[in-house]
Amino acid sequence: MTKKNSNPMWGGRFTEASDPIMEAINASIDFDKRLATQDIEGSRAHAAMLSAQGIISSSDAEAIQEGLLTILSEINNNSFEFSTSLEDIHMNVEARLKKIVGDKAGKLHTARSRNDQVATDLKMWVRDHWDAAGCALKDLIRVLISQAEHGADWTMPGFTHLQSAQPVTWGHHMMAYVEMFGRDLSRVIDARIRLNECPLGAAALAGTSFPIDRHMTARALGFDRPSANSIDAVSDRDFVLEFLSVASINAMHLSRLAEELVIWSSAQFKFIVFNDRFSTGSSIMPQKKNPDAAELVRAKVGRLLGAYVGVLIVMKGLPLAYSKDMQEDKEPVFDAADNWFLALKTMTGILSNITVNREILAAASSEGFSIATDVADWLVQKLDLPFREAHHVTGQLVALAETKKCDLTDLTLSEMKSVYSDITEEILSILNVNHSVQSRNSYGGTAPDQVRLQIKYWKEKLTKN
Repeated sequence: MTKKNSNPMWGGRFTEASDPIMEAINASIDFDKRLATQDIEGSRAHAAMLSAQGIISSSDAEAIQEGLLTILSEINNNSFEFSTSLEDIHMNVEARLKKIVGDKAGKLHTARSRNDQVATDLKMWVRDHWDAAGCALKDLIRVLISQAEHGADWTMPGFTHLQSAQPVTWGHHMMAYVEMFGRDLSRVIDARIRLNECPLGAAALAGTSFPIDRHMTARALGFDRPSANSIDAVSDRDFVLEFLSVASINAMHLSRLAEELVIWSSAQFKFIVFNDRFSTGSSIMPQKKNPDAAELVRAKVGRLLGAYVGVLIVMKGLPLAYSKDMQEDKEPVFDAADNWFLALKTMTGILSNITVNREILAAASSEGFSIATDVADWLVQKLDLPFREAHHVTGQLVALAETKKCDLTDLTLSEMKSVYSDITEEILSILNVNHSVQSRNSYGGTAPDQVRLQIKYWKEKLTKN
């Protein structure tokens, strides 16, 4: 007597239906339906290859491909009915395909498994999002370059330990973030290259006895080559981890920038003003203009890093090859991608619309004895003092200015000579922030000419990538 299958896709050896709790924990369709486009594209390529290799007839392949296009159309116009009992996107598509083209739909799964199928789908999805991330990063970098161009010679305080350190230029500070996000862009490009090997045809884990052409399907799906080891092909989720790793690093960079913008927009700094479009008010304090957009960007790193650590922990103890644990990779990567791109677009919007208070920046750049290092350098260059001695003399000058409750620039020549008698009137010519930033003309320095060189370099680099 023929047993009643509990599941039309895999129930041949089962006599009982799945428990509702088993269905609940096993089903992934609520989230992996986001792979529908990639799943159908992969299935169409697989059907074409099976036909080309004589494994299925050309008429069956044509019917399957047309049926898959019908399903894609139904999904796109929201008329497709997803079923939890069919577990995942692969089985939902296959079940619907059978209703459209009949039993020939079952031939589509020849020489493949859901193991290589999901690996292929997810790789294609991640690859698409690498491309989107690259575009979003370039947009952000261009906005930063624009800010740097406008303020290449605007002086502002440079900080270490959030204490006034040395004068820098607004352009130089913006270009620091260009370098930071540029490294993120290079990681995106590098990881995309490494990802681009096709798992399809690895089947469950051992390959297949059918005479398939994996190079054909790899080319059809835009991969550089098929993956070289069938076990690794279905076991690998490094491409997910790299996506989440790069997203986390970039989110951390976005968070650092967001933190500075929050500080700079405060009443105590007033370096910048947020546009109303990227601010909120208070329900009780009518004067408030809160930089909530930047604060939310700042918070995203926790969410993305959590996704990365979560998937890393899922993968860390799995034996080869495929385990169902790997189903837990999709929700974190989907959520991380959504929030990463939102953060990138938000930061790009913020920076495109801020107002920079150039005069306040300039005034702040001379506070906190910011040109003390210039004094020490002058003592070395003009009076031939060893730097450690020049450092000590300058520290005494700062202490004197603190006692007099004035800045270094307010000390008279005689007061300076009381600290070190060999100081000459020439020192007065270097006691200003403009001289300070102009003098730092070493490669990569804050001098406006160096900033403009880096702007030119990055503009050319972005046109090539």
